[in-house]
Amino acid sequence: MAADDSENLRLSDDERLHALNALGEHYATGRIDMSEFEELSGRAADARRVRELDDLFTGLPGGVPLEVTGGALVKRDIAVPATPEAPASDGKAKPGKDLEPASDEAELESLRKRGELVESLDWIIIGVTLVAFLILQLALDWSYAWVVWPSLIVTLSVPRMILKYSDEDELIYDEFKYDEVFSDEKVESRKERLRKAANRINELENKREAE
Repeated sequence: MAADDSENLRLSDDERLHALNALGEHYATGRIDMSEFEELSGRAADARRVRELDDLFTGLPGGVPLEVTGGALVKRDIAVPATPEAPASDGKAKPGKDLEPASDEAELESLRKRGELVESLDWIIIGVTLVAFLILQLALDWSYAWVVWPSLIVTLSVPRMILKYSDEDELIYDEFKYDEVFSDEKVESRKERLRKAANRINELENKREAE
């Protein structure tokens, strides 16, 4: 089949919906904004031939999520990285797999657990030191009660030595901890975008059925 003939292939309702879902995924990940999504999805809903989708996916990873194979149109998964805990688009445009190696994930998880344990122990040690200082200073009236504070440096280093928790590990853990907060916000933002995309697609589908 000639290239021109391939571009002239007509779209089915299912293929049009697949293109709409793909645009919804791109909107959910922030590659296009709401106004762009409304325009592009409207044009996709009105498209009759595969060539009419070309301009809609210009600059988007994977391009048009349909390809010609043996004279037929075949749906392709779009190249959109998955967001943790974010829902997929009902299986029609599956997000890409997580690209992080499993070993890296296990290492980060181990670091997170050690970081949380060290953080908890730090607060316990500081609390015990403060109580000891108050007892020595106020209850026993010992003028050298202040010596407990320099010893705190040594005491705090003990859990780190036992858990093999270096200064570099602590820096990575701090970044990882704050990234977790931001990633939660990103997940909620993506979920909201997916909801908006789904509503827009439903509106377009209902409009088509009413015509």
